Amino acid sequence: MSPRGQRRIDEIGEESRRRILDAAEELFADRGFDRTSFVDISERSGISRGSIPWHFKNKDGLVMAVVERAIDRVMVPERYTALPPLADLLDDYAAWVRSGNSALTFMLLTEAMSSTGTVHSRYQEFLARRRDGLELWVRAQRPGGVDPETASTRERGFAVALNGALIGIHLQALIDPDSFDLDEAMRSVATLFEKNLAEVWTTPPES
Repeated sequence: MSPRGQRRIDEIGEESRRRILDAAEELFADRGFDRTSFVDISERSGISRGSIPWHFKNKDGLVMAVVERAIDRVMVPERYTALPPLADLLDDYAAWVRSGNSALTFMLLTEAMSSTGTVHSRYQEFLARRRDGLELWVRAQRPGGVDPETASTRERGFAVALNGALIGIHLQALIDPDSFDLDEAMRSVATLFEKNLAEVWTTPPES
């Protein structure tokens, strides 16, 4: 097969994957995970049912791909190493929280906590990607002359704490959105964490 022919096949494959993800994202948000079938997604996307497991293996793989794409759409991974102010990153996060599909992460969390199968392991990967992105942002600001081993441990702890704060605010925004100002909450988190960022590298290690 010529390179041009292979390129065309790849383009068709990517287009099919996009249409499947678009349909699944809409249906999962409207109906929920359990009440959405491959048949529903096939009808909505116009892609044959048999193509869905070819792209995503199973329903668990599909829903994780939906969530990961939704996050990457507003929280562009490259921004973590571009040193934007933390407030700018959290603005991106707030935009995703307000999107209609961010509740999918908590729908998956319920299933992940009650199993040790594919969803559980994929959700671990999802959380790890979130932590890794935040850790990259912290590490990009590491001053010179800092012991890398000590710094790495503390940067990871900072990322875990920040990720936990964001998950907590996200959950409150989904359950009780009128009880607080999401933007103000994100500004408060940014201010608090940026104010204490220097302590990641300057606090003496515990003996």
